[in-house]
Amino acid sequence: MSFQCEYSGKKPRVGNKVVRRGKAKREGGVGKKITGITKRRIKPNLQRIRIVDENGTVRRVRVCVKYIKAGKFTKAVKTS
Repeated sequence: MSFQCEYSGKKPRVGNKVVRRGKAKREGGVGKKITGITKRRIKPNLQRIRIVDENGTVRRVRVCVKYIKAGKFTKAVKTS
């Protein structure tokens, strides 16, 4: 099971972490200089929740929090 939202399709993205030194020009310095660039992974906020799908069955899915807050589906009621 991949680290991906089953509804929106969000998955980890790749970006750069940029390290700078110096004082900004607007603050009276000579400007910021880049001293290092490294790769990083930006991961979505995924949660595993139990939902009731359109067939009425309860299943566990991995969903991003944006869809949970929007109320795109109905959560399953815990029975004991």
